[in-house]
Amino acid sequence: MPNSPRNARQEFLAKRIPGAHYLDLDEVASPSELGLKHMMPSGEVFARALENFGINTSSHVVLYDSQGVFSAPRALFMFRSFGHAKSSILNGGLPRWESDGLPTESGPLEAGPKSTYSVPTEDKNAIRSYEQMVDNSKANVSDGPTAELVLDARPRGRYVGSDPEPRPGLSSGHIPHSFSVPFNTFLQTNAVPNSDKTYTTFLSSDELYKKLVDAVGPQNAQQILEGKRNVTTTCGSGMTAGVLWLGLKLLAESSHVALYDESWTGYASRAQSEIAKGES
Repeated sequence: MPNSPRNARQEFLAKRIPGAHYLDLDEVASPSELGLKHMMPSGEVFARALENFGINTSSHVVLYDSQGVFSAPRALFMFRSFGHAKSSILNGGLPRWESDGLPTESGPLEAGPKSTYSVPTEDKNAIRSYEQMVDNSKANVSDGPTAELVLDARPRGRYVGSDPEPRPGLSSGHIPHSFSVPFNTFLQTNAVPNSDKTYTTFLSSDELYKKLVDAVGPQNAQQILEGKRNVTTTCGSGMTAGVLWLGLKLLAESSHVALYDESWTGYASRAQSEIAKGES
């Protein structure tokens, strides 16, 4: 997040699951005309990164983060969008691994053997552009089944416009006709025994469904699960939108879920964007 004092690479070198590699989503990314970070990479950038990790098309890749469930779903979205089906997240991440008494390692990484990875083609339905989001925002979901449901993963205060954005100078509010579904709606917080630390994991399927119904209504929720209503997830910069994406995929793998890569930072930074505030 902006202005965060944390250094993820140093944290990784200080403590990690044995044999893990460090995936920097800001490095394995495409440049943005707006200067946005962690945009989806090209197929070539993705392939070269996996070759440096020694990953091939038959490798099963497990992704984890240090909060439990936060950035790992976004990384999984990238792998799945490029057709790497043998990929998963570690539900609960590094803190759950430690809580279960499993070993960690530290120190510099030793360079391992590289692999060969054919340049993949990105799923053309995985990412939504600014122009697509604007066009979709002009259609109310109640007008018909062609309008996509847009789920906003930011905290509700930023969605309604009562709380400021963490990025200076950026207005809060939301894309017209979008729904507020803060990413932690799909998560539960777990306590680490004998500690004040916590970590997040996904809710059960039944609980996920109840949360979805609460957010978008029973009819829309059922249409999502039946693949009759397309969904686009968005957030501040395209990171926690991955949590909503994966939550919906856990409910129904056949659901049609895209991600607005630029998310609110890209949308609200354009002067011509219509910004809604309040509950509607």
